[in-house]
Amino acid sequence: MVSGSALVSLFITLIVVALICWLLWWLVGYMGLPEPFNKIARVIIAVIAVVFLINMLLGLGGHPLIRW
Repeated sequence: MVSGSALVSLFITLIVVALICWLLWWLVGYMGLPEPFNKIARVIIAVIAVVFLINMLLGLGGHPLIRW
């Protein structure tokens, strides 16, 4: 069973990580990297965000991918 305080903590962590990923995404676009590096940087940011999201959701079930 997941408690309410754990869900609030999860939600706040998710919002902070989403803001950081969005800021990095914007920064990569703003810097104007050459095309291969731009795409690679955006893919790395997206993969990190998706792995973090999957880890947080699996952590609710008690079996996260990565234990901090």
